Amino acid sequence: MGKLLLLNGPNLNRLGKREPDVYGSETLQDIEKNVRNVLEPYQFQLDSKQSNHEGELIDWIHDAEGKYRGIIFNPGAYTHTSIALRDAISSITVPVIEVHISNVHKRESFRHTSMLAPVCSGQIVGLGTKGYRLAAMYFLESNK
Repeated sequence: MGKLLLLNGPNLNRLGKREPDVYGSETLQDIEKNVRNVLEPYQFQLDSKQSNHEGELIDWIHDAEGKYRGIIFNPGAYTHTSIALRDAISSITVPVIEVHISNVHKRESFRHTSMLAPVCSGQIVGLGTKGYRLAAMYFLESNK
């Protein structure tokens, strides 16, 4: 059985309530359920965590080494500011797919640059919550 880790950063616990015109009406629990539904037929397990604290996210990334085949990560606003998360990702061998619900390139200019993308295996932006499922499918197909 394979295992994936789903990490969500700051304010993503507010999905479904926070700016629904930008992020939609699905909750974080809805996203987790949908990703699990993608993985279940392939006997993959999903561990899901959310934190508003950078250090906690870093600890979970470090702990992923040797436990997971991949990490689906929506770092929220830390995407544009966190060298520490970038360093954590580059310190592990577990592949990471960066996911964003909104198209960050169509938003404010400060959201256009990801500190993390250069050390991630890929990035999915602007496809709504479907981006999480697409990231899961990537890991399923790359780990057969």
